[in-house]
Amino acid sequence: MKNPLHTLPKFGAIVIACNLSFAVADEPVIKPAESVKPGINKNFLDPNLKVGDWVEKFEVESREVFSSRVQIMKALDLKKGEAVADIGAGTGLFMVAMSNGVGDEGKVYSVDISEAFVKNLKERVVELKLTNVTPVLCDQDDAKLPEASVDAVFICDTYHHFEFPQSTLKSIFKALKPGGRLMVVDFERIPGESSEWTMGHVRAGKETFAAEIEAAGFKNQREVEVPGLKENYCLEFRKPE
Repeated sequence: MKNPLHTLPKFGAIVIACNLSFAVADEPVIKPAESVKPGINKNFLDPNLKVGDWVEKFEVESREVFSSRVQIMKALDLKKGEAVADIGAGTGLFMVAMSNGVGDEGKVYSVDISEAFVKNLKERVVELKLTNVTPVLCDQDDAKLPEASVDAVFICDTYHHFEFPQSTLKSIFKALKPGGRLMVVDFERIPGESSEWTMGHVRAGKETFAAEIEAAGFKNQREVEVPGLKENYCLEFRKPE
């Protein structure tokens, strides 16, 4: 059966739904200090992590968000002079596009929990002379961003790696300026449709994740249909003015 969230009006290449509100029955309230999936980030916290191995996994055409990276950035719709945070920046897939999107007067925070990834991002920033990009080493429960410092937060295939989602979301909420937007791209998790890997790796579907984000204070949810995304969905939220 077709997902009713995808029956949306078309506006050019990107389809945007009207404001929606997901309600998930009997969902437990996650406490700020509660781990929802212990050990989910052990690979990224490994001091011996080899960045090159992850580049080969993340930056390949067979990965949907890589092949649709241009369309995803169009959906994020960065403006010159804006400040944006990429939470879970990893190998820096979107770093250059974000740098170009906000321009010289803007700011990009490339945030990750992996020391190896952040070290690599810092090296790339110097190599590519990206003067508007600041790599940030965050904690598992804190994005480590200044208060009211960003206009937009982008989380791509990373929300399901939030071990402490409520604490992390609290820090993201604090970092966003009033009216700032949060865009989340993550895997569809539909029993009987999603892959065995997704069902085992991703702890919940978008309705649950949306409820968690709304519980953290975010409002005005909408789903953005990005051309090329089938295994992933894209949701946008706003911090109230």
